[in-house]
Order: sequence, then structure tokens, then C-alpha cells
Amino acid sequence: MPMITTKNFQLAVRTFGNQAAEQLALILPGRLDTKDYSHMLAHAEYLAQRNYLSVTFDPPGTWESTGDISLYTMTNYLQAINELIEHYGNRPTLLMGHSRGGSMAVLAGMRHQCVTKFISVMGACSYAPDKYETDSDGEWQRLGYKINRRELPGKDSEFVDYQLPYSFADDAKQYDLYDELRVCQKPKLFIYGTRDQLVPPPLAEEIFAVASEPKELVMIDSDHDYRRSQKMINEVNDLVGQFLERYP
Repeated sequence: MPMITTKNFQLAVRTFGNQAAEQLALILPGRLDTKDYSHMLAHAEYLAQRNYLSVTFDPPGTWESTGDISLYTMTNYLQAINELIEHYGNRPTLLMGHSRGGSMAVLAGMRHQCVTKFISVMGACSYAPDKYETDSDGEWQRLGYKINRRELPGKDSEFVDYQLPYSFADDAKQYDLYDELRVCQKPKLFIYGTRDQLVPPPLAEEIFAVASEPKELVMIDSDHDYRRSQKMINEVNDLVGQFLERYP
């Protein structure tokens, strides 16, 4: 598996398209997801066809990237995105992510000057305790870790288990993106699922209402794991293509 060494990380990557392309696209996996899941690869290939150098990667401490799981925090994920943009020459950059990767696309997209536009698929925009809490947070904090199971790419009956430290949740609490969304003037596309129980439609509509123009919101008939449906993956790609036609 190709590895890229940035200032602080060794990251496993999958790249598509012309290495000399004028624009870069980073496709960001969700929490403890891998670059090798079907939707990550499909989006990366699609954006390469639209003349991006398209890159998806395993965040620090997960899957084939190096380091212990303790490296996996939103802060380090953000740093890895910034360092990859620099590694590829600070080209005009599109960020697209699913779930926690969608949150990262918004976070890094608003803050990095090279990012020209960003796309969040089913991502939350705040992990502050008063806005984002789960029933299991208390036990997670008490134990110090939570078991997260992820299936191997293309093998629905084979899994890898991660003992995700509570430090991940503790780190995430500092990221409340609402105030920045109110003033960010970069084009932004939000895609959400009508049957999503993790980031339900009312929350999606709240995020969209807060965000400044230019912005677009689209609902698709899906639950959170749209990657399990090739039809839904294709629909998301079509929506991305339409967005890029309006904001080249």
C-alpha cells in the first residue's frame, strides 16, 4: 500500500487521476472507516474523472496508516488534512467526507486557505457537550475506551475491532463549527439521509440554516450507511457533479 510521509504522520493513501492536475480532492472517511470502503473509492475515482488529483487516506492511527489508535483524534485528523494539502503543493483543494469525515471536510474546509469548496455527506457540525451527546458517553468515559467494530472492505462477515480511547471524545468536544459556518463564504454542499438516525434531518436542516451562502442542501432516501448501496453511491456522485458544475 502506498505510504506518504508528511511532517508528523505516515499515511496510507489511494490516489487517482493525473498527478499534475491543477486541483486536489481529498475524500475523508468517517469515524474509524477506511479509505478502501466502496464509497470512498467510488468518490475518489469520480473526482479523478473530473480532472482532480483525487486522494483518499486512512487517518492517523487507523487501518494501514502508522501509529497507535491513540493518534486518532479530530485534532490529528485535521493536521493530517493540512499536511496532505501541503504535501501535494498547496493546490486549490476540494474536501469531501462522510459522517465524521464530513465534519472534517467542514472544519478543514473553513480553516484552510487552499480549500475552495467542501462537501459534507451526513456529517455533524458540533461535538460540544451541550449539542452532541450519546447515551454511551458515560460508560465510555468510565472505562476509558469503547469497542468500535468495522467490517473489512468487501468482507461483510470479517471485522476489525478498535478500542477507541475516550480521549477521542474529549478532544472532539472543542469543535463547534456553527460560528464559523455563519461567516464562511466558500461554496458548501450538505447531503443528508431522510432515514439517517445518527445525523437526522432536523439536525441537517439546522446546520444548513446556520451556514452562510453560498450553500446547498440535498436529502437522499438513505440511512447513514449509504455506502452499502451502489445506487446511493452513484446518486451522491451525481449530486457532487451537479454542485461542481455550479461551482467549478
